[in-house]
Amino acid sequence: MSASENNSEIKNGNEMEIDTNSRVYELGYLLVPTIIEENLPMVYGNLKELVSSLGGVHVSDDMPKMINLAYAMTKVISNVLNKFKTAYFGWIKFTMDSDKVLELKKKLDLDPNLIRFLILKTVKENTIAAKRFVRSESRRRPITRKNDSSEPAVPINKEEIDKEIDALIEA
Repeated sequence: MSASENNSEIKNGNEMEIDTNSRVYELGYLLVPTIIEENLPMVYGNLKELVSSLGGVHVSDDMPKMINLAYAMTKVISNVLNKFKTAYFGWIKFTMDSDKVLELKKKLDLDPNLIRFLILKTVKENTIAAKRFVRSESRRRPITRKNDSSEPAVPINKEEIDKEIDALIEA
């Protein structure tokens, strides 16, 4: 097998180049909440276009959704310090040459629409775990059983109880 044959793979009858320097990355980001909802697809599309312009190949993504932040985040935009308690959260999974990731980071740093972002190495497979409801043993309520006896309840005689208490105190 020659070196050029080592770097190619036949898939569905099409020859596809495999770049040994290419890795799978995930870009998670928070967009400023001041973006008008009608403009959100445009900003989202610009991020995807930026990734593809640097040679990134789209694997999967999620449209940004408004979330409440765990704590207030600040960002300086046009020499003004802005605090945000909500943001649009989204992510894009892509493959890219590891040499180009630093260039992507530099361009994302300049984007005024981003509060924060994170680029991670990951795998192509879907790694989102389904939410499962698990009931732990310690949280279960104790079982209360109904009184199955058909006998009517005996009325309480206060005088007898007082006598028993006095007897216990004297002893």
